[in-house]
Amino acid sequence: MDQYALLFASMLNAGTVLAIAALGLLINEKAGIVNLGAEGMMLCAAIAGFVTVVHTGNDWIGFLAGMGAGALLAAAFGLLVIWMNTNQYATGLALSLFGAGFSAFAGIQYVQEKLPERPHFSLPLLGDIPVLGPALFRQHPMVYLAIGLVIWLVWFLDRSRAGLVLRSVGESPEAAHALGYPVRRIRLMAVVAGGALCGLSGAYISVIYTPLWVEGMVAGKGWIALALTTFATWRPARVLLGAYLFGGVTMLQFQLQGAGVEVPSEFLNMLPYLATIVVLALISRNPAWIRVNMPASLGKPFYPGT
Repeated sequence: MDQYALLFASMLNAGTVLAIAALGLLINEKAGIVNLGAEGMMLCAAIAGFVTVVHTGNDWIGFLAGMGAGALLAAAFGLLVIWMNTNQYATGLALSLFGAGFSAFAGIQYVQEKLPERPHFSLPLLGDIPVLGPALFRQHPMVYLAIGLVIWLVWFLDRSRAGLVLRSVGESPEAAHALGYPVRRIRLMAVVAGGALCGLSGAYISVIYTPLWVEGMVAGKGWIALALTTFATWRPARVLLGAYLFGGVTMLQFQLQGAGVEVPSEFLNMLPYLATIVVLALISRNPAWIRVNMPASLGKPFYPGT
């Protein structure tokens, strides 16, 4: 039972990385912007957060540094696609490639660096409950903050005036513009907020999830987070469930390898990405269902003068 509890705890930890990034991308897409640069932003944030913790010894300052790096890159992306009307898909891919190259260059001298001793977290009393304690109540606070972020985002998008305006910008920017809303500024704020969350996810990877720096350590999680938004039909609660599902698949490969299962390690390593492809293929079988849930102006440029 303890082994299953540890597997479940690892699933929550791995799912948190995907959930935070996917929620950031969901905010972008609710405003009508597709950002394919999540992988690059997460890599730059990972090195920014790692370097900050190496020099300060404070994880939370490292998280802020990661958020700042993600927000800065997202702002540059937003200015290009929102004000200069560059192609969203090409610009996002360019950002992803830039982030991969820049993070590798900036992190060369930090490959051998080690972070200070990692603290262990446990909720008082709850952490001592057999099985449930190790599984649920000995997590890093960011795991619980991710769950809280989902609850807040559900309320924000469905119940708040600002959330309804954001959704209207993603559905019909022309109508929102006609009503006097600054569509471009709203989209830019959504992009920056989404970038900050992707940055937080990247910093969490290098500071908590795998506390070290290695080139390319995000390892496709940005792309999986991007797929999660479609898998979840742009709904925050489903994003969280999907993130835990993919997190479980990721941890299952290590569990199977540790158990000595006679399966090639290369096959086990590709399980999370294979699951992503299978899920997207199944969802794509019903394009009408996707169109109903997808923001109507997703990926489409907005020209306020027309």
